Amino acid sequence: MNEHVSMSDLGANRLSTDKPLSLAILAMGGQGGGVLADWIVGLAEAEGWMAQTTSVPGVAQRTGATIYYIEMLPAKDGHEPIFSLMPTPGDVDVVMAAELMEAGRSVLRGLVTPDKTLLIASTHRSFAVAEKEKPGDGIGNAEVVVDATDFAAKRTIAFDMETMAVRNGSVISASMFGALAGSGALPFGKQAFEAMIRAGGKGIEPSLKAFNAAFDRVKEKPRDAVSATPPKHFDALPETAGHPALDRLVNRIRSEFHEVAWPLLFAGVKKLTDYQDPAYADEYLGRVAALHALDRKAGGANKDFAFTVQAAKYVAVAMAYDDVIRVADLKVRSSRFERVRKEVGAKDDQIVYMTEYMHPRMDEVCGTMPKAMGLWIENRPLLFARLDRFVNKGRRVQTGTLFWFLGLYMVSALRRIRRGTLRHAREVEHREAWLAAASNLLAANYDLAVEVLGNRRLVKGYSDTHARGLSKFDRVMSALPLLRDREDGAAWMRRLRQAALLDEKGTALDGAMKTVETL
Repeated sequence: MNEHVSMSDLGANRLSTDKPLSLAILAMGGQGGGVLADWIVGLAEAEGWMAQTTSVPGVAQRTGATIYYIEMLPAKDGHEPIFSLMPTPGDVDVVMAAELMEAGRSVLRGLVTPDKTLLIASTHRSFAVAEKEKPGDGIGNAEVVVDATDFAAKRTIAFDMETMAVRNGSVISASMFGALAGSGALPFGKQAFEAMIRAGGKGIEPSLKAFNAAFDRVKEKPRDAVSATPPKHFDALPETAGHPALDRLVNRIRSEFHEVAWPLLFAGVKKLTDYQDPAYADEYLGRVAALHALDRKAGGANKDFAFTVQAAKYVAVAMAYDDVIRVADLKVRSSRFERVRKEVGAKDDQIVYMTEYMHPRMDEVCGTMPKAMGLWIENRPLLFARLDRFVNKGRRVQTGTLFWFLGLYMVSALRRIRRGTLRHAREVEHREAWLAAASNLLAANYDLAVEVLGNRRLVKGYSDTHARGLSKFDRVMSALPLLRDREDGAAWMRRLRQAALLDEKGTALDGAMKTVETL
């Protein structure tokens, strides 16, 4: 990290009147990039400088940030300077990125250079569409960005400015403005920065709090270390859970399982209690206990009970499948309404409506019915098709209205009969076939059995997403006869699963399957 440059070096050595001081701001919608640019221009003008800002909008949500470009210079001999409209690669003094990957993009664009650029970046992540659309883990490698900025910038200031702003009731533009003030890159005092915020007239106190927090942070610790992947966290096993039924489940975990699996088992119990009820969580522990017994017989102690740990995770995932009941339940929870209000910054006297897009199919409707009724309709193709024409339509639903809220609430109440639905019967059948396949491998190929349990991560979501995931799961599992007697069978099963997670269409999986078939 190039932190040997002093606070004053960038300003004192660079701030001549020969050419404008240039700043580029990369920000996404809702981050206040325009406000930040206006603050900087207003600050310069208030201090007797000439300044200009231009912007090039990004496209869609998180497929590109807006670039705000600012040039400033004192008027010279009574003549106004002529400013550029766009940043020139290799000639930008300060680059401010409101998100970590945008900092990386600024380096790729050549806006950040080691001979002159101060890079101010927030280390938080706001995932791009390309990252979210991946079936598996499509998150970009943050360490690549951090390593690039180590040599690409003359000096770097980087920490989580988003969290700092939210903690102080403001938006990231305020904390970025504070980081800029603390950097010493501009020849203006702190009071001039604060006066600019006060002149805005809106959200003054929260903005000042975020500004000062960032200003102080730059002085104390200008840069954070950034990890490529967020740390995984599972709740430790508590002494008690504060509820008789849950306390009994906690005691069962402690008495029946090896402690290596306790955190995941407790996470599974919490998930399934929320999903259904404590009895369902108890059913989960019973199923994993049976697998744990098989693990012990197969010598799992020598493998740190990897089979049991994997089962603790993925059996819970399988039992908490996404159905219409679950979707409705999540959409009407008060915590969701509160979260959305907080995300959009709604005030107490403001009304927020959420519009959901729903496209149900008759398959989901039948799956929500009692098993016998759902099968009766599915076994009559003409009736099924006629009903599907009525049901299978896109709808825009406002969950804040009484009609739609009550409708979704009534659907969520069907969780009481979930165990008797057609969808549940099919999920149980699929789950048991998957666990049987894994269990039958334990004695012969322990590592492959562990990987078979991991294949459950391919099945997720509902409707078309669930159907695609299930198809990939079946294709990966179809390679099991070819791999069960191979010493490297587990490694190949892992490769197949990783290939299945690379793209939605399964192109990578097609190639991997052909390779396995030729082994």
